[in-house]
Amino acid sequence: MGVAGSTGPVMDRDEVDRALARLGAEHEAIETSLLALQDHAGRRLLEGAALTGLTRERWTAAEASITLLWAYFDSYTDALRSAREIRSRRRWSSREDLVELTELLRGQSVTVAGSATATANVPARVGGGRLSEQFTLAELVERMNELYATSLDMVVAADAVWSALPARIDLLAAELQRTRQLAHSVGVRPGEHPAGDDLERITRTLASLREQVVSDPLAYWVPAQGRSSAPGGGRPDTSTYDREARALEDVRREIDAVLTVRQDAEARLVKLRDVLSRADRTLAEARSARGEVLAKIAATEVPVVSGPPTVLQEQLATAAEYRRHAQWHRLSPLLESLEQKAEDELLRARESLTAVTAPLAVRAELRGRLDAYKAKVARHGLAEDPFLVERYDAARRMLWSAPCDLRVAEQAVLRYQRAAAELLGTVVPGQGGAGRPQDRRGPGA
Repeated sequence: MGVAGSTGPVMDRDEVDRALARLGAEHEAIETSLLALQDHAGRRLLEGAALTGLTRERWTAAEASITLLWAYFDSYTDALRSAREIRSRRRWSSREDLVELTELLRGQSVTVAGSATATANVPARVGGGRLSEQFTLAELVERMNELYATSLDMVVAADAVWSALPARIDLLAAELQRTRQLAHSVGVRPGEHPAGDDLERITRTLASLREQVVSDPLAYWVPAQGRSSAPGGGRPDTSTYDREARALEDVRREIDAVLTVRQDAEARLVKLRDVLSRADRTLAEARSARGEVLAKIAATEVPVVSGPPTVLQEQLATAAEYRRHAQWHRLSPLLESLEQKAEDELLRARESLTAVTAPLAVRAELRGRLDAYKAKVARHGLAEDPFLVERYDAARRMLWSAPCDLRVAEQAVLRYQRAAAELLGTVVPGQGGAGRPQDRRGPGA
């Protein structure tokens, strides 16, 4: 094969042709990748964004890497063109041509001169810091692949964060705005309700998060664990967004509860007013009945009827005030207390009415008993009996006179009952045995 040089044995014609074909394919693949990187949406966004923090630092390095990439690619293109020109001189390359091609294809024949700015910003591990470098074509391809991978990784990561977070933040912010309007309509406001304070905090956090994500997306990128060969290996860090989304959901549930309280509160207040109104009417009826009892019933102690408690009306007014000002957290326990007190008040009013009207009920019972015995006597053909008529008239005068002495009237009814029982041969309730007929004109006649 000839004398070996610094690059090893001289390549033969077939080796040269195979090397040129491989390098040509690599050149085409590298060019396609560089053009795709140039047109990548993430790269265009990075070029136009006002970057800060980690993203600005890494984009400065990535821009320098991309600039150096193109310089490497141009040198690679020139070297490949030179090799093709030498190979195309003649069909059967001379030894001198093969020696030159071997040096060009295998030796450090490629000199890359980079700008001071570009090389200064490229990380040292990928050749940063030198104004010119010597490469073999294989080394140059390896260097380009490394620069391309690191640049694409940075671009893809930033683009992934921008694709994932700002749109979601905007949707959550729109939902937040609707929630704030609903909260305001039901009185959930900052400083007045804890949920209102939470909404203010979520609003501030989301605004700050969006600003940071737009200017420094890589601060919200979590690289994949281990070494990933895929560009952009990792995921956007959505922990802050997720936390605020959960907080907003909690606030929405709180507002739903407030809405339920608000809807229930109106119905509960109406029911409370109705219960207290019924209690007042019952007490008014008891007071009226007491006057009637005092006028119609003698020798009877009638309980005094108290007026409606003003404290319940005051508390009801306070509840209505809480509702007007949407102070639901104060309204709910007050309503519960009022509902119990209102039911107790209605029960007390009914008991007062029952106690007051008891003498009238006794008189009505006596009247009913007297008429029932009269009807029974009539069914047996004794309605015209003089003795029974006399006893009936005496009892009736007492029961239908005012004021009525219930104790005396009750005794008169019992005398009529006993007289009727004697004639009918029955036993009057409360009497042992069927008593013998008495002298109808005797004592008690």
